Amino acid sequence: MPSVAIVGAGLIGRSWAMVFARAGWDVRITDPHAEALENMPRLIREGLDELATHNLVTDPTDAAGRIVAVPSLEDAVQGVALVQENGPENVEIKQAIFAELDRIAPADALLASSTSAIVASQFTEGLAGRGRCLVAHPVNPPHLVPIVELCGAPWTSQEAITRAREIYQSVEQVPIIVNHEVEGFVLNRLQGALLAEAFRLVGEGVVSPQDLDKTLKDGLGLRWSFLGPFETIELNAPGGIADYCKRYTGFYRRLSEDPAKPQVWGSENVARILEAWGKAPGPDALARRTAWRDKRLAALKAHKRSQLNM
Repeated sequence: MPSVAIVGAGLIGRSWAMVFARAGWDVRITDPHAEALENMPRLIREGLDELATHNLVTDPTDAAGRIVAVPSLEDAVQGVALVQENGPENVEIKQAIFAELDRIAPADALLASSTSAIVASQFTEGLAGRGRCLVAHPVNPPHLVPIVELCGAPWTSQEAITRAREIYQSVEQVPIIVNHEVEGFVLNRLQGALLAEAFRLVGEGVVSPQDLDKTLKDGLGLRWSFLGPFETIELNAPGGIADYCKRYTGFYRRLSEDPAKPQVWGSENVARILEAWGKAPGPDALARRTAWRDKRLAALKAHKRSQLNM
């Protein structure tokens, strides 16, 4: 079976380890912090057992046995087909990690970063093997949310992008191709646009934060869990996308002429939102996170079932 090196044993790294191990890959995971490596086996086993209760992994013991903690990068990358880096969201740190990876990883191994917003050209430009480097940005956590954004630098080879897409598809993720570099890639730019408008609407007193959340949870979120925005408008007008745009151009043009301003992220507006939110993280936060995981697991199970029936 193929093997993967996971760099970083935090939440994202552990989640990636579960993704590859449940698909039958051998996984070596490393982290400069001894405590993170020490806690990793227990936390991963808990996650795999949780997946098993929803029939999303067939043998958690076998999957856990495929994951090995190793003390160094050099030990982790020996013979691997892919390196998945999950270091801090810091350009200088990623430059150092990728320089070392490019030096010690097998020449044919792909080097992928889980970065949320930093484009690959910022940390791979000077590398001899820069053609095999790319971003493979997951949604947190990737073992529960399968989308992976693949984005190369201008010098990333098409062969590397194609191989990456094949690898992530083979481990039951859903890779998409970002055709050229853009900060934040696709998902976070969409999320940022929605968040900015949400911060404006709540900050201006148009709606409470609780009711705004309901609008997503019980409205757009339910629709978008099955249909993307283009599919939605294709079906929302008799003549499809062109007809939808013709019918609603006036409203959307006016909205685009008055977008949420950067000030919505300022301390004054954030203070208004926090006051309206009215609660700080407390003992119920863990219960809310557990409830989210249960719902996400059920949704992932339904998603996989729908894919099989297509």
